[in-house]
Amino acid sequence: MAKTLARNITSSFFAKSRSEGVGAIVRRCIGGSKTLDPFLMCDIFEVTPPAGFPDHPHRGFETVTYLLEGAIAHEDFGGNKGLIGPGDVQWMTAGRGVVHAEMPASKVTSRGIQLWINLSREYKMIEPAYQDLKDSDIPRAKPEPGIEVKIIAGESFGVKSSVFTRTPTMIMDFKLEKGKKIEQQIPKDHQGFIYVLNGSGYFGENQFKGEEHNALFLDDNNGDHIPVEAKDVDLRFMLFTGKPLKEPMVNYGPFVMNSEEEILQTMFDFNQTTNGFERAKKWRSSIADGVTELQ
Repeated sequence: MAKTLARNITSSFFAKSRSEGVGAIVRRCIGGSKTLDPFLMCDIFEVTPPAGFPDHPHRGFETVTYLLEGAIAHEDFGGNKGLIGPGDVQWMTAGRGVVHAEMPASKVTSRGIQLWINLSREYKMIEPAYQDLKDSDIPRAKPEPGIEVKIIAGESFGVKSSVFTRTPTMIMDFKLEKGKKIEQQIPKDHQGFIYVLNGSGYFGENQFKGEEHNALFLDDNNGDHIPVEAKDVDLRFMLFTGKPLKEPMVNYGPFVMNSEEEILQTMFDFNQTTNGFERAKKWRSSIADGVTELQ
């Protein structure tokens, strides 16, 4: 049997804390000038009331919010409301337009991850949609004692997520006890990165050491797996991979389209509350002024 090719880690950086939204603290590992097709942004966030993300718009991509601690309330201009707690996921397809608010719903600090995934041209102007997942409904793989993989999107060790990914994507939360090692399969045509949540480990065939708050970037050598080992301490990390769209991309804040003309049209649509933003004209969220203890 031919030996399969493993992925390596090509680079890393320490994600520093910065302010975002209204009083929130984030560690940004993807975003701004550093994007990784199809990923636009990835923030590890912390919010404590009255901080949060009050009413704001989106168009042209998806947001995935994975909560680690606390509680986050969500409300949009279409009447959709929800609450996610520890381990829950909200997968929002903004499509042609959403205006919404995301605010902490607990007096303690809420901590989580928000990932922005680009949509291809054919999906940018679809109607908004949601996929909400409770922690208990997200499948796990436990290939051996001391190893657990929570599969938000994609497949690991024969266990598949039920999430529909318009842009082919894998998102997983790995926990390895000290001394454990695994090989995670990755589609050959995916790009990706890793974020170390806790501890440290050795990643890729080149045994690149990644520590807490490090973002690690995979090479694109068409390898079909990545080896990971927790040699020294327990390790928890997130794996994000996706199939590149290879389309022109122009972003302006919360709007991501394929051309400058489409961005200008989006700004016009939002300002004039038309072509997907009609419901924004008189809408104001009930949570933007602060929510506590909704759980």
